[in-house]
Amino acid sequence: MGDLTATTDIDSRLEGHRIELTGYCYRMLGSAFEAEDAVQDTLVRAWRSFDKFEGRSSLRSWLYRIATNVCLDMLNAGKKRARPVDLTGPTPLAQAALNPLPENTWLEPMPDGRILPTVADPAEAAVARESVRLAFVAALQHLPPKQRAVLILREVLAWKASEVAELLDTSVASVNSALQRARATLTEHEGQPVDAANPLDEEQRKLLERYVAAFEGYDMAALTALLHEDAVMTMPPFDLWLQGHDDITGFMLSIGAGCAGSRLVATSANGTPAFAHYKPNPDGDGFVPWAVQVIDISEGAITGMHCFLDTPRWFPLFGLPDHLDADAV
Repeated sequence: MGDLTATTDIDSRLEGHRIELTGYCYRMLGSAFEAEDAVQDTLVRAWRSFDKFEGRSSLRSWLYRIATNVCLDMLNAGKKRARPVDLTGPTPLAQAALNPLPENTWLEPMPDGRILPTVADPAEAAVARESVRLAFVAALQHLPPKQRAVLILREVLAWKASEVAELLDTSVASVNSALQRARATLTEHEGQPVDAANPLDEEQRKLLERYVAAFEGYDMAALTALLHEDAVMTMPPFDLWLQGHDDITGFMLSIGAGCAGSRLVATSANGTPAFAHYKPNPDGDGFVPWAVQVIDISEGAITGMHCFLDTPRWFPLFGLPDHLDADAV
């Protein structure tokens, strides 16, 4: 019985770190599913060698060391994930064509609940949310893997340079140098900041309510009024992306016209507002999954509509139903 209790206790202690470790691995890897695989691998390795963990460091530090090594191994192939805006320029509407690229090309969305642990300090929560935004995680992908780890551990998780040096088996000077280089690269790639959204303020709530009404009503004049003039729309796995409200609404009325009559269900992803997008069911009643939309807001306007279309992967991850009844909306 004692062994069983001890095993349960170990499981519980390890499991208590799952969400923050998933957030760390997600920032490192840019993939929801690879992050969850990395954390599972980390916890299995920790469980198997728990008898060798003698408390010389904290359990949390030990788990981060294992998770870092797992991520560095996964990143050895040199692959990095991207958004459509990182790969090409915007496509003029007249040339819009839907060319899918392989799944492992793309930065993936992640539900907040899987990567943002509950913390009491509002400032700490704000940093955590900011650090899982799509633009920030995409910018991280431009860093070499060890610089990526240093920047996340120092800037996001607020580890001391000495703690990071110990984790990476390197010197404090090396950590400080890597952090300096990482900050410089990040400044080049991070792009337009977006507004914090936790909790949404009254203006943001009203903006999103108007967005839902405009999208569900397929009212392009109303939608145009909400979009920043340089707003972007992306649709992974397609490499196409559009910029400007004229091209976005023009696309929605042409290639995307099948989305008329859709329904949006609020969710949250990457520290920003998000919606599950359901299209009218072409084969019967109700509505069927079409996309997870991650929305960027800045200065009272919508600056990004990032529509992730691989719904057999995303809807289960977000815990979303695979059908909406017509009378349920």
